[in-house]
Formats: sequence, structure tokens, C-alpha cells
Amino acid sequence: MADHRKIDRRDFLKCAGLAAGAAGAAAMGGGRLFAHGAASMPRVPPVPPLPGAPYGQGGQIHFPITDLGKAAPPAKVALVKGPDRYDIVLRSLKLIEDEVAASIRDKRVLIKPNIVLADCAACVTHIDAMRAVLDFLTPHVKGEIFIGESSVNNTAEGFKYNDYPRLEKEYGAKLVDLNLDKFQYRYVLGLDNKPSRIRIINTLLDPDLYVISVARMKTHNYVFVTLSIKNVIMASPLNDYKVNDKGLMHQASPARNDLLHYNMFHIGREIFPDLAVIDGFIGIEGNGPAWGSPIASHVALASRDAVAADITATRVMGFDPRIVNYLNAMAEAGMGQGDYAKIQLVGTPLEQCVTKYRPNERMAELYKL
Repeated sequence: MADHRKIDRRDFLKCAGLAAGAAGAAAMGGGRLFAHGAASMPRVPPVPPLPGAPYGQGGQIHFPITDLGKAAPPAKVALVKGPDRYDIVLRSLKLIEDEVAASIRDKRVLIKPNIVLADCAACVTHIDAMRAVLDFLTPHVKGEIFIGESSVNNTAEGFKYNDYPRLEKEYGAKLVDLNLDKFQYRYVLGLDNKPSRIRIINTLLDPDLYVISVARMKTHNYVFVTLSIKNVIMASPLNDYKVNDKGLMHQASPARNDLLHYNMFHIGREIFPDLAVIDGFIGIEGNGPAWGSPIASHVALASRDAVAADITATRVMGFDPRIVNYLNAMAEAGMGQGDYAKIQLVGTPLEQCVTKYRPNERMAELYKL
């Protein structure tokens, strides 16, 4: 399918202004972003609770027991290169269809796109990638499919600007604003290693939810790359359109960037993609995630193992995954497979898919690249 929206320099310039404003707000607000009042914004309904599901009131605190350190099983990652975004995303999923079909069972399905800024088409999961995922899911999902996001500024406007309401009409999928959800408290590390209380969106803590991350391939200014895992974990802090808790995940001084790596690892013990889909048809290099430059790498990846998918995507971008601390920690903890020898690549050979991305200038300086 052809792109429904042309990506041009104006989109990136717009992203640059919005992202700079967001960064400034985070610095002034102690890591919290202040957005427009909720009353003036279009409303997208929150995800309805499952009957009988543990849908606790805001403020409930829960600490699950996780089995960290257990070796992850071998993983399969589908990697497909081609001239059409819809086609390569669908083909990558078809290569792991049996695994995905067996894993979904009767779970409620939530697709998490990446709408980091509402009106920045170049930064957002393209609607054709979403169509490919929905077409793939149709034979395998019995119930309603939700498309959920918790954007930095305005989720409803992000859906509208990027034509996502068409997905409701074409597929019957339901758009949901996760920022309207209830929450539970967790703690993350803040400045000076001080524990900071953070509100985590309740729906994403539901163990019976099947979460599909449909991410765009991008560089990042704190953790080097932003792919399927970060797309889901960084959706989990609540932005109630008065106070945005996402900034609490990556408070850092100019000389440090390790807090976000640890906080993502920590929150990832509870919130993690069940299926990773990475759209690298047109990615963002340089000063990503929102104010970099477009790069045509014409690839798509899919895997049930999000760690293996993100490590492979990092290699496709021409980077050494050993630089990406959160991916290494997750692999070491057994949250996914990080050993190249135990990652089975199917589809297009890796060497035919590598497109060298320029890193974010902040990462280039920090890692002397």
C-alpha cells in the first residue's frame, strides 16, 4: 500500500519544536510535564475493565514476585525487507504466525502504537503498519481489539491527526486513551538515586492483557534506541493532562543517562510486550526520537521475544547492542533472548537489511562514536 501521508521536512521541524517544549517543561517541573486541561480536549474512552479482573482503585500498591535470572529460551525473529510498508509488516508476522496464534488464546488484545507527539506524523506508527497488524490478527482474535496510547500531549488529537479513526471504521477496533485510566503506584529512581513515586496505568498491569507493540525504528537521546520494549514501558506512566508522570522515568543530569535504563528494566518486570512488531520502513536517525531525520531502511521485524526483536533491530540500525544497557540487563535477567546464536532469524538475511543510522548527538558524545 502507498503511504497515506507524505513525510517531509515540515513534519520534523514541527516535531523539533514540540519536543523542545516538552523537554523544557520536564526540566522546569521536576520531571513532570504539564499539558492542557482535560476539559478542553477531545475525549477517547479508557479501556473498559474485564469482568472480574483485578482493576483496583488508584493508589493500590502491588509488588509481584518475578523469577529473574532464569535463562530465556531460544527465540525466532522475522526480518523482512521490501518496497512496501504494509507488505513487509504483514509478511514478517506471517513468518511467526503459528507462535502468535498459539500465544493469544482467548486473551483481550491491545495494540500499542507509538504516538509520541500528537501532530508529528514522522514520529508516529504509520497507519499502514497498523492495518497490516489488524489484517493479520483478524483470523486469530475472537473478541474486540483495542488500540491504546498514552501520548505526551494529547492522545485523542494524535489518533485524529494520523487517521486512526479509520481503523475503527475499517476493522471495528476500539481506540482508547490510556491516560484516562485508573492507576497504581510504583517507585522508580529519581535524581540522586532517590526513590520517586510514580502512577502506572492500571490496564497495562493486567496479566491477562495481550500487548502488541507496533513501534517505529528510531534513535533516542537517553537510551540510544527506542523500539518495541520502550514503546510499551514508557506508555505506562500516567499523563492525566494536568501532570505527566513520564518524566519521572528519565530524570537525569547532563552527564548521566543511566536512570531510564534502570527504570525501564524495573517497570518491565510487570509491563512487557507479548508480541513485538517494528516498522523500519522509514525510521528516524540522528536526533530521535522526535526531532531527527527520516531514513529509508525498508525493513520490518516481528517476534514473540521483544528483547530478541529489539537487539536484532539495533543491529539492523548498524549499532552494537552491547551499548544499550536496558536490553543487556533484560537479556541477562532472562526477560528475553540476547545471545545471537540462540536467535533464529527468518526471512531476509540480516546482512541485506543493515542500514547505518546516525546516533543521537547526545549518545554519540557520551559513547565517543
